[in-house]
Amino acid sequence: MSLIVPEDSRYEIKFVGRASEHRRLQGWLRTNDAGFRTAYPDRIVNNIYFDGYDYDAYGQNLSGASQRTKLRYRWYGKSLTPDSGELELKCKRNHFGWKLRTPIEEPPYQPGDTWSQVRRRMMRQAGPEGRQWLGDHPFPVLINRYLREYYVSADEDIRATIDIGMAVYDQRYKPAPNLTRRANIAPTMVVEFKFAREDRSRAGNVIQGIPIRVSRHSKYMIGVAAIASAFP
Repeated sequence: MSLIVPEDSRYEIKFVGRASEHRRLQGWLRTNDAGFRTAYPDRIVNNIYFDGYDYDAYGQNLSGASQRTKLRYRWYGKSLTPDSGELELKCKRNHFGWKLRTPIEEPPYQPGDTWSQVRRRMMRQAGPEGRQWLGDHPFPVLINRYLREYYVSADEDIRATIDIGMAVYDQRYKPAPNLTRRANIAPTMVVEFKFAREDRSRAGNVIQGIPIRVSRHSKYMIGVAAIASAFP
């Protein structure tokens, strides 16, 4: 799949740090010369990650492929069961990131549903593009959820999010959604900065001062590592 970078795509730079450094990072953002402030109220983010049976999306990320995609279904709020939300194809080419979305207005899960029933409800509402995405990524790998904090610089050119409290639920080879058995996962914090192409130099100067030790991995990669080690 050849990915053409849209004009409005943004640079995305993501880091993973220790959850114990959360308060330190909050303080750094709030005292930064860029004048970061809270942009939106905190909220819980929930995702189902779909992949191919050969873990194509995971392999692309692991190898550091310059262009890659991954499919997830996202909804917000306290409900662990999949609620109304959006099917998102997240696209990445080098440091550029963007999303293709299709809304799923009716909750795709009803109590007692199997994964086949969940997928059928999504297919029914997703439209041609969404049905193609689900066809290309038929395998539900994991559900994760976390609390997200939103920040924006004083001039609103640089956005940052902090994700903490991640929980991961293994879905591999389960006939129905596993909503109770959590995988053990190290307490991590995922920090992401997003900005337009023309702000790359300034944003780079801001990010260079980040006061934590970091590694670059996605939440999907973290989740797969957790469930693979706990339930091979």
